[in-house]
Amino acid sequence: MDMDEASRTMTFDPANASLDTYEEKRALIALSMAPGVGPGRIRAMIARFGSATAALSASRRALAEVPGIGPQTAAAIAAFDGHAAVEAQFEKAERVGATLVTAWDPGYPRLLRQLYDPPVFLWVRGRLVEADARAVAIVGTRRATDYGRRVAHGLAAELARRGFTIVSGLAYGIDAAAHRGALEAGGRTVAVLGSGVGRIYPARHARLARDVLGQGALLSEYAVDAAPDAPNFPRRNRIISGLALGTLVAEAFEEGGALITARLALEQNREVFAVPSPVHSRAGAGCNRLIQKGYAKLVLTVEDVLEELGMAPATKAEPALPEPPPELGPVERQLYEALSESPVHLDALCAATGLDVSTALVYLLSLEFKGLVRQMAGKQFFRA
Repeated sequence: MDMDEASRTMTFDPANASLDTYEEKRALIALSMAPGVGPGRIRAMIARFGSATAALSASRRALAEVPGIGPQTAAAIAAFDGHAAVEAQFEKAERVGATLVTAWDPGYPRLLRQLYDPPVFLWVRGRLVEADARAVAIVGTRRATDYGRRVAHGLAAELARRGFTIVSGLAYGIDAAAHRGALEAGGRTVAVLGSGVGRIYPARHARLARDVLGQGALLSEYAVDAAPDAPNFPRRNRIISGLALGTLVAEAFEEGGALITARLALEQNREVFAVPSPVHSRAGAGCNRLIQKGYAKLVLTVEDVLEELGMAPATKAEPALPEPPPELGPVERQLYEALSESPVHLDALCAATGLDVSTALVYLLSLEFKGLVRQMAGKQFFRA
């Protein structure tokens, strides 16, 4: 029996309170600190010895007999003398308001428990709730275009209004837009980090992380103060997709972390969605390829996601009341009516309205100040 087979014999039964005690939590962290020990090996040892506490006190010979451990790792575990470092982790966690949620804790995410290789524990800041099982992950490139950010923000906001938790990775670009869309809609959002929950990465998203904490949670399987090392992120991605009923790729290049997340979602037997991009868009070529190969359902609206999931909204969306017409002058109204939610180039606006460029720019700026119009790169404008 190999290590994976051994670890699969252990079920994460939340009723097994003996595996969620003070001592057991510290033993889990101690095992995770031993060189060469990851979630799979921890599961294998618990399957053999019954608990992390028992594994930590097992003899070198008994440890070496566990599938996948071997003499070298067994020696490292048997010689472990880092109990001060374990306590330091819990002290750091207390300082940042993080708690350790083990796979035997009733509060451990239900969808994550179904995975082939779920984390044995998570450090969590904020709050996880049962409603987070109704989640959609939204991912994409860090080098997002205005189109991609708008798509991610809009879909996240609408899904949040329909009662879904939005899961993403707090990265630049699509991730940040998805978190902000959920937050601005008053919904829940969860950020999965490739660093420790006490070391926000990227640092420029510290404020976004604080906002997420107010309406959701930050979580990581890495040590509280862990650095954002490159190998962490592919493993982080399996948690992003594992927390969700489906993963939506809003915009992605043909190579990158978002496509890894989509592949992981497929392996986890979860739904994959993708938003199409213009055919010449390199930033969206990954989404188009996912759709072309049949790996992802093409998404134009939130209803496409709901249809594929076979789910009705948690609460019916109230019919939108017509907004009162903005108080605009004649030229402002002429420009506003020539615009739509899709970007329109300045030259096309001038041609449609008969205005010269200078006049149009003056009044477009006025519309921007009123929050009615936004400008994209390349002198393109759209209704906000």
